[in-house]
Amino acid sequence: MDAFIRFTNQTQGRDRLFRATQYTCMLLRYLLEPKAGKEKVVMKLKKLESSVSTGRKWFRLGNVVHAIQATEQSIHATDLVPRLCLTLANLNRVIYFICDTILWVRSVGLTSGINKEKWRTRAAHHYCFSLLLSLVRDLYEISLQMKRVTRDRARKEKSASQDSLGYSVTDEETEWLQSFLLLLFRSLKQHPPLLLDTVKNLCDILNPLDQLGIYKSNPGIIGLGGLVSSIAGMITVAYPQMKLKTR
Repeated sequence: MDAFIRFTNQTQGRDRLFRATQYTCMLLRYLLEPKAGKEKVVMKLKKLESSVSTGRKWFRLGNVVHAIQATEQSIHATDLVPRLCLTLANLNRVIYFICDTILWVRSVGLTSGINKEKWRTRAAHHYCFSLLLSLVRDLYEISLQMKRVTRDRARKEKSASQDSLGYSVTDEETEWLQSFLLLLFRSLKQHPPLLLDTVKNLCDILNPLDQLGIYKSNPGIIGLGGLVSSIAGMITVAYPQMKLKTR
């Protein structure tokens, strides 16, 4: 109970909880829409989803400041690749949150002279760029982790018959793929924060890709991806040690 109270006392924790609720409603609505006699339930889910989405806007008003602080921190990363990727990703997040705030101002009726579709597309572009750069960083970290796992295994198994990967791999493509996937699995298994960050970014990118028309998905896929991403985010908020650290 104490852990839950600490979690809900954090703005990020409440936002993740609202986000999980929002995407759960989207997923359930998609699953129930084709079924007869579920019209009232679908309408209630749609209203709840809209209300939760509006509520989340209040939590996100201060995200511009957090994104600027994250940018300042990423500039001081020692490794060049994470420094470039995270700095550019956070800069795009700053612009995304600015666009999101402008859309919020229009939605509450503070001004009417804002082109909603133009700013929504602009926000989706910067959100997508931010996630792509974060995924590049994840891929870089995965490659480093795979090298570490390979070296550790090579130390344990010094048999002359082993190749550089540390596995019995022939020249056949299928066995090479199996060995690669096994190495990838072991690498991510030994680094849960990296696994969580990668899964989160992969799930998050489905939404902007759909909005931009690059890769169209149905609401069920987007809802499921958003729910999985929200759960991953909740884990990192509740257990800070599970958040991928910047080196």
